[in-house]
Amino acid sequence: LMGLPPVVAGLVVYLLLSRAGPLGAMGILFTPQAMIFAQTVLVVPIVAALTRQAIEDAWREYEEQLRSLGASPARAALTLLWDCRFSLLTAVLAGFGRAIAEVGAVMMVGGNIDGITRVMTTTIALETSKGDLPLALGLGVILLLLVLALNAMVLAIRDFAERRYG
Repeated sequence: LMGLPPVVAGLVVYLLLSRAGPLGAMGILFTPQAMIFAQTVLVVPIVAALTRQAIEDAWREYEEQLRSLGASPARAALTLLWDCRFSLLTAVLAGFGRAIAEVGAVMMVGGNIDGITRVMTTTIALETSKGDLPLALGLGVILLLLVLALNAMVLAIRDFAERRYG
């Protein structure tokens, strides 16, 4: 489900959370909780697939050594997690990138309600459609700067950890 179109995810979550849907009794459609639910549907497959691939690759590389050293399953798992820590961080960043850029699904299930469910990406879409390009561009620059700052911070942490722990 890594390539799940956001509008399809939004539609499915909308149908699940609508009054006639199986989760309609929760009454969370057009709330931040519905937006989080939709984001989770979009992000979890990406993070899970990238994590599984990183662990699987590390297992192929270290399986023989871990078995020959008699590592317990718990110890082997911890060793693999430690060795894959930067790949796992990349998986989390990929999920974050998917979430922070999302417009379609969150607009469908959140409703883009001012002061309640309007987020930066939906505001950019709204202001662009209204013709307020300076505001849309300004918000776009802020969003881009946030992502660049987070990536720079993660890169600095990774470089520090590599120097300190190898």
